[in-house]
Amino acid sequence: MTRKPPATPAFYDPDNYQPSESVGFMMRRILNLVTTQVDREFEPSGLTSAQWVPLLKLHMGAGSTVAELARNCQLDAGSMTRLLDRLEAKGLVRRVRSSEDRRVVNIELTDEGTAAAKTIPAVLCSVQNSHMRGFTVEEWQQLKGLLRRILDNATAIQGEREGQQQ
Repeated sequence: MTRKPPATPAFYDPDNYQPSESVGFMMRRILNLVTTQVDREFEPSGLTSAQWVPLLKLHMGAGSTVAELARNCQLDAGSMTRLLDRLEAKGLVRRVRSSEDRRVVNIELTDEGTAAAKTIPAVLCSVQNSHMRGFTVEEWQQLKGLLRRILDNATAIQGEREGQQQ
C-alpha cells in the first residue's frame, strides 16, 4: 500500500496576511541588509555588489564568456556587457578573442582583478558570520537545510511552470 504525502498546510491566510511575517519578505529583507553591509565593506575598493559578483564567478571558474557570466549572474547579456565595460575600465577584466572560434570573446581577470577577487570570500564570510551572531553550529546547519528545502521547492515549481508553457 502506497501512502500519499501529507497535504501542505496553508501557512498563510489572505484574511490576516501580514507581509512582515512572510518568509519571502524576511528573506528579501535579510538579503537587502546583507548586500548593504557587503557594499559598505567593498566601498573603499570601489567595487559594487553588481561588480564583485562577476569577479568572483570568473575567479571560481563559473563562466568565461559574456553569455555564461550573464546566465550565472542572472543578468541579460546587454547588462553584463555594460558591467564588463566598467570592470574593464577599472583594469579588472579583459576581453580576449578565442583562438579556436573568432566569434567567441572570453572574459579573463587581469592580475588586479585576480587580486580583487581573492579578497571577496573573506568579506562575504565576515558579513555573513556577523549576521549569524548567536546561532549555534547546529542551528546554522538546520537553517541551511530549511532554506535548501524552500529553494528546492521553488526550483521544482519553476520547472513545473516551464514544462506547462511548452
